Amino acid sequence: MTQATQFPAGDNPVKNMTDLVAEIARALVDDQDSVSVEAVEDGECTAIRLRVAASDVGKVIGKQGRTARSMRTILSAASMKLKHRFSLDIVEEDHPPAP
Repeated sequence: MTQATQFPAGDNPVKNMTDLVAEIARALVDDQDSVSVEAVEDGECTAIRLRVAASDVGKVIGKQGRTARSMRTILSAASMKLKHRFSLDIVEEDHPPAP
């Protein structure tokens, strides 16, 4: 019989998911330095906002939105395991916000 994996007390699942989205996005785009990810928590749901260079938005969305849908599927699967809902928003801006 298999046991459910437990996260160590110091692990932050929101940070893990934002790191995962950032790594996937960096693998897809040409301008890796322009990738930024932020998490906006709202109770039981966390919206993950992904920003990339304007020229790379199409690469992250994919043909007919297939790449974006795949990333959302990964987040959905992790949501069920973590019992916390995640959503992915791909923000189309010319310039990322200043830090």
